[in-house]
Parts: sequence; C-alpha cells; structure tokens
Amino acid sequence: MKYSIIIATYNRIDELQELFESIDRLDIDTHIYEIVIADDGSQDGTGRFIQSLHKPYSIQYLYQENKGPGAARNLAMDHAKGEYFIFIDSDVLLPRNYLSKIEDFLSKHEVDAFGGPDDSHPSFPDFLKAVNYSMTSFLGTGGTRGSKKSLTRFYPRSFNMGIHRRVYQKIGGMSALRHGQDMDYSARIYNAGFRVALIPEAKVYHKRRTSLWRFFKQIFNWGVARVNLGRAYPEMLRFVHIMPAIIVVCGAIIIVLAPFFLIPYALLLIGLVMAVLVALTAFIQSFLIYRSLSVSLLSVVTLFTQVFAYGLGLISGGVQILIGRENATGITKNYYR
Repeated sequence: MKYSIIIATYNRIDELQELFESIDRLDIDTHIYEIVIADDGSQDGTGRFIQSLHKPYSIQYLYQENKGPGAARNLAMDHAKGEYFIFIDSDVLLPRNYLSKIEDFLSKHEVDAFGGPDDSHPSFPDFLKAVNYSMTSFLGTGGTRGSKKSLTRFYPRSFNMGIHRRVYQKIGGMSALRHGQDMDYSARIYNAGFRVALIPEAKVYHKRRTSLWRFFKQIFNWGVARVNLGRAYPEMLRFVHIMPAIIVVCGAIIIVLAPFFLIPYALLLIGLVMAVLVALTAFIQSFLIYRSLSVSLLSVVTLFTQVFAYGLGLISGGVQILIGRENATGITKNYYR
C-alpha cells in the first residue's frame, strides 16, 4: 500500500458522497491506495453510508467522539497502512489525474512532505467560484495557498497535503488546535528538517463555505488562528498577515474622525479611491478567469469580506492574548451553520 488518503469528517455525508464519486474516477491502480475515513462524531448516518460502500479500493472507517479535526487525523494516521499519508478535506473533489500527478512527482523528487493548490470546479455555483477567486488570488492571499509566486514560505494545508510515514513516526501527530492545526503541523515538519515541496499540478476542487456568513466565520477563525501560530512560530506572523488588521483599525479610526478633521477626511477619500481600484482589479481578474459578470461582482464582495473578517479575527485573537488567555479562540457555536 503506497498511499493512505485520510479524510476527517463531521456531519458531511452529502459532501462525502460527491467525494467518493470523484475517487471512483481516479486514473490509477486501485491497489496502491486506501481511503481512511476519520469520523469525528458524525450523527448524520456517515457510518452507515461508508459501511454500505463496495469499492475496488480498500476503505477503513474509524469513529471517535467529537474531539476536533487534528485528533481525527491522528486516529487515521495510527491505523493507516500506506507509505504516504495524504490529507484531503471532505468538501473537495479530486481531478481524475490527482494521484497520478503525485505519483509522477514523487518518482522524480525525494521529498518528505508536499501539498498542492485548490481550485473551483466548473460545476460549482457562482458564489463558490467567487470564494475561490478571493482565496487563491494574489490580492486575497498573496499566493500562500499553493502558488509558485508567494509572499511567504509554502505551508501545506490539510485540504491537500501529504507526508511520508517517517514524518509521523518522528514528530507525531497534529496538535489540538481547532483551527490552524495543519499549519502548525507544517511548521513542525519544516523545523524537524524534512524536505517540503509544492506540487502545482496536484490540485483539488475545493467547495469551502456555501454562504457569505459561513465564509465570514471561517475566515474570522483563521485570523484568530494566525495569532496562535505566530506566537509559536514567529516566522508565521509577518506583515502580509497583519495587513488586514491594520486596514480594519485604521479604516475605523479614519471613518470616526473624518467628519471632524481635515487630514482624516483626506485619508478617507484616498482610501475610498484605493478601495475602488482594488475592487476594479478584482472584478477584471475574476472576469478573465470565469467570463461571468455574476462571479466577478461576487468576487469583489468575497474579497472585501475576506480582508475584513481576517482583520477582525487577528484583532480578536490579539486582544484575547493580551488579557491573558493561553490560546485565542474563534467562533465555535454553530460554526458550520
């Protein structure tokens, strides 16, 4: 067994059904991989669904009481049989050549860990395509999610991330962080001296959140997680990461003072012009990718939502640390609603 594809899930039966349909279409020998489902306490019939499947590839179904995605992935690694562990999220679809691209890369390069980018599938609704634009564009994330042109070091993430078994044997499993545990794991992999690579061709189609409010909560929590990561690994909290918080704080101060003072008023006008230019750039870039006015307009909305939510998350996380909390926490109640 060469690959163990590990999928941590929690009440995502509909997504799993679509994911398995994409796995069925993989263009590679079914005997070299297994699917390991790590169920983090689902109550939607996930277990019955998995156990009813009859596939040409091996499937392991593991269940635990709800402990978080890191613990679920650790449970899967304890039972995985493969030489390589590949983590994907339950809300992705795999291109037909996904494993073939990984197999080809690993046959030519000796690496211990790797990751690939995420993208939107042509069948996705307009909103999901807009989310994909804001999450993968240079304006939105600086290319940090799997682009060759990135402002920071590439850290594989659990929506599309692989490690050799020896990595797990040396550094153990993922942390208990609810958000950012995959980034924490990538940092530990680097710090242990392992070789890490980006495989640009090994992309996945990522659905992410299906409404603007769900998207806001997800990005807010990532901002909070960045504070925790930055405390543990200073190199993971750079200027590019704190820019959204600066924008939110400065924007709020300028808006409050603009009616009373000339300089804040002038700065407000400059800020509005810059916001319009950013919106126009995002609109054009998105349109060139998707050729859709609807997606382009939504891309402007998701881009500004992303910056605002991430900035607020950073601020919230920073305040929590300043008042003495050991770790900052984000939105947990009704997180998936």
